[in-house]
Amino acid sequence: MAEERKRRVYPFAALVGQEEMKLALILNAINPKLGGVLIRGEKGTAKSTAVRGLAALLPELKVVADCPFGCDPDDVTTMCQSCRERHQRGEELPVATRRMRVVDLPVSATEDRVVGTLDLEHAIKKGEKRFEPGVLAEANRGILYVDEVNLLDDHVVDVLLDAAAMGVNTVEREGVSFSHPANFILVGTMNPEEGELRPQLLDRFGLCVNVVGVRDPAARVEIVKRRAAFEEDPEGFCRQWEPAQEEIRRRILAAREILPAVKISDEMLLRIATLAVEMGVDGHRADIVLMKAAKTHAAYEGRTEVREEDILATAPLVFRHRLRRRPFEEVEEADRLAVALRRAWS
Repeated sequence: MAEERKRRVYPFAALVGQEEMKLALILNAINPKLGGVLIRGEKGTAKSTAVRGLAALLPELKVVADCPFGCDPDDVTTMCQSCRERHQRGEELPVATRRMRVVDLPVSATEDRVVGTLDLEHAIKKGEKRFEPGVLAEANRGILYVDEVNLLDDHVVDVLLDAAAMGVNTVEREGVSFSHPANFILVGTMNPEEGELRPQLLDRFGLCVNVVGVRDPAARVEIVKRRAAFEEDPEGFCRQWEPAQEEIRRRILAAREILPAVKISDEMLLRIATLAVEMGVDGHRADIVLMKAAKTHAAYEGRTEVREEDILATAPLVFRHRLRRRPFEEVEEADRLAVALRRAWS
């Protein structure tokens, strides 16, 4: 049944256009420490299809079968406290495999639903912590998909971004605390016409993509034809695209292996810093994220050293949502970036 569900997900490789969105998702799949991706734009532009297609594309995960957080049985450093203690006692942890999950967070979600709850009465009476897992526990080692993230309560968004950055979710109630691993790829979508996120929250997303419907008539025809072919024969359509899927999967897995060895020279770091200054961004988060993104892009290209093309490919994703809007300014984002790139490379 699981294999059948996998086949019925529209193949990531079959998506037409939206190259920036696909690249941003792939980079986060390689390196979740990038801080997630915010996708801004119109409805019906394959945002959800791309996210679910990426999850189906990635290989199955080994998990501790009876762990609510799906801990990795081969990595003690990322295990929850319970799994770590069992491992230290020499207990053989039960192992299962499952597909990477895409966990949807509803707009109406409360903080308790997101982070989980502690049973204080049980802790007081029994002296034991009883934790009811929330969305962050379910999303561990998966993808957390937040549609219309701009409509969420700001505090809930802050909690999500904190967990995504730290890889840990900590719940504290009346002096009782509980922590568990929360390593996930955060994908938020929004329509700017329905309201913006506060700049402080925008800056916390690692990458940002603006998406619009494909304007080329021939490409739109191809989108319709592929979708119709998928709906008529999902299994046959997925078999047709499996070689392309396998190539992306192979490159992602190879990049994960290469990434720790990727180096970046002082010259490239100076280019990044110059770009950040020219773009007028606040703080230093953009510099750090661009360095990580460029290294991840180099790994995806099969290289162990960052080149100019890695910075050029990832800079728009890093700076797009961090540009400060000056009063009465009408300069387009692409123009500002082009000027900054020329100065950084001059």
